[in-house]
Amino acid sequence: MTGRQTSGVSVPGAPTGLRERKKRRTREALLHTALRLFTAQGYDRTTVDEIVDAVDVSQRTFFRYFANKEAVAFAVQEEVDARFLTELRQRPAAEAPFEAMRRAALRAWSALSDAEDDDITAELQMRVYRMIESTPALHAAHMRRHIGLEQQTALLIAEREGLDVEADPRPRVAVAAFSGVMRMTGQLWGCRKDPGLDALRELTELHLDQLGPALSGSWRTA
Repeated sequence: MTGRQTSGVSVPGAPTGLRERKKRRTREALLHTALRLFTAQGYDRTTVDEIVDAVDVSQRTFFRYFANKEAVAFAVQEEVDARFLTELRQRPAAEAPFEAMRRAALRAWSALSDAEDDDITAELQMRVYRMIESTPALHAAHMRRHIGLEQQTALLIAEREGLDVEADPRPRVAVAAFSGVMRMTGQLWGCRKDPGLDALRELTELHLDQLGPALSGSWRTA
């Protein structure tokens, strides 16, 4: 451990707003620095010591904000997933399940785009996505998180529709189909040369719009 404790420490008597802004800046500095190091030299080769040295804080400060390196690697995705679930809870009850999930996902990405700053750019997000996909430990964790999100989403859809998710398979089936398309668009985005979030939204809309037609009717032309 380093001996420094220069960030993340509450100053007695300091206004609450000032303390919170300091905490937020410290967390953002750790996140931005970690992601840049992960994508520049590899997740496995980056240590917590390197991250805290670059930010000039202690390991204790790092673990105040993140449980481990994995938590940093998935921090942005965690924000997107949380926003998606929040948006889904707020969708009008009259919307069909697929439409509600579609709009919630697009609004979650729009919120991320609106909050985008000079440090976590779309290009950096794409590099982080590629790093996760190419790092076995992170890829396994990504799949576990994906399954967890599917379970939460299925429960929400069942609640919206007044169904028992254990007795009616439709919520889980719908969410599985939706999640499969979302994962596919992420992979396609990760392979593109255009790293913009606009490109991600376009891919997402294009493929989600095909979900209904792909699951119903014949594909063959007359």
